[in-house]
Amino acid sequence: MPTAADFKPAPVLTKRIPEDRSKRATVSYEHYVATGGYRTLEKALSMQPSEVVELVKGAVLRGRGGAGFPAGLKWSFLPPADGGPRYLAINCDEAEPGTFKDRLLVDFDPHLVLEGIAIAAYACQMQVAYFFIRGEYHHQAKVFQKAIDEAYANGVFGKQGLLRGASKHAVEVVLHRSAGAYICGEETALLEAVEGKRGWPRVKPPFPAVKGLFGRPTIINNVETLAAVVPILENGVDWWKRLGVESTIGGMPSHGTKLMGVSGHVNRPNVYELELGIPLRMLVEKHCGGMRNGKRFKAAIAGGVSMGILGTDQYDAPMDFDIGRKYDVLGLGTACPTVFDEDTDMVAVARNISRFFKNESCGQCTPCREGSGWLLKLLTRIERGAGTTQDLDVLLEVAGSMGLTPGTTICGLADGNNWAIRTIVNKFRPEFEKRVSPRFVPVYVSAAGR
Repeated sequence: MPTAADFKPAPVLTKRIPEDRSKRATVSYEHYVATGGYRTLEKALSMQPSEVVELVKGAVLRGRGGAGFPAGLKWSFLPPADGGPRYLAINCDEAEPGTFKDRLLVDFDPHLVLEGIAIAAYACQMQVAYFFIRGEYHHQAKVFQKAIDEAYANGVFGKQGLLRGASKHAVEVVLHRSAGAYICGEETALLEAVEGKRGWPRVKPPFPAVKGLFGRPTIINNVETLAAVVPILENGVDWWKRLGVESTIGGMPSHGTKLMGVSGHVNRPNVYELELGIPLRMLVEKHCGGMRNGKRFKAAIAGGVSMGILGTDQYDAPMDFDIGRKYDVLGLGTACPTVFDEDTDMVAVARNISRFFKNESCGQCTPCREGSGWLLKLLTRIERGAGTTQDLDVLLEVAGSMGLTPGTTICGLADGNNWAIRTIVNKFRPEFEKRVSPRFVPVYVSAAGR
């Protein structure tokens, strides 16, 4: 078993962010430059764009937004430049329940994100970057717009070229605020929203790298992913690969640090930056001060509700990209665990998650639109004590019939609903069976809880 010394706090992305975050002291342009900011961009501009792409590719920087797809490999999918515009879309929608780690970077160190944007735009020869931010992030939108204005005023972006003309490649940055739809976190729905359309996911192919924003090649990256590009170029690939863990099942490694926003029944909910691979138990017990009120661990959502749930016997699950295949969840997701104690009603958890997905389905695909509604109806009936064993069987059948995995929907929203419900029911089946027992005393669920 690894020890706490193997997973010590690693301030890489958070080195300028104070531990006491109550004052919201945002790093200014002057402070950022005084502490080495934008020097890595200068280094990147001394390299060929293709060299930067290969360096990020060699680091195996896996996307921090949920899917874990290697950023450098995604960048390499762009077709050769043809003289037309190419776009970068930055996903700061962060509407996944239980996820709040990108907000930390935007709140406190926005110039780190902007430097990552500038490096990516140069490496992929993209002329315009759209920063797509969650509609509910009112304060964060103001903070980031101020940072953009500072960067323009100091020549980082603009028509003169990157970094006051150090490169002739000019990049413009535009802040675009979401209207508040969860579905816009899906990359093609995000593109539709930026274009001013309804946030509906697109049928793929073509993929965004070939035909994205306004029909032109586009790369979509998460905020944390782009921020991580800066220390990789600053310190080198070998340094990055010493952080994190290798795969234990023959898959891609989980290199680097990860922002982990922990919420739920813990004593110290917060965003922690730790090396990938730290066991969930160590994250909770050492860094979060243990379970709240001394209660026992029961379950956890590893990285956003769409990833499914870790059971009581999976407390030691390592927080790395192998977690999906090893612990029967969809994946690591955003690596922002929501932790539940021994008193949590897992039937109520499942019903509440199904309510969220039913409300957030865009309605474009029939299995998702209708299936999410039926899951909520069945779970509400079961929670009230009015369900039957057959309802439980139908619940699993409906859940397993919707999503990209059986090939019935355009995007993965239905998969998130599917995995969340199936993993909760399968790992806590006795609680559901008790609810459908004739001896169960019905409970009342208010209209507000539906």
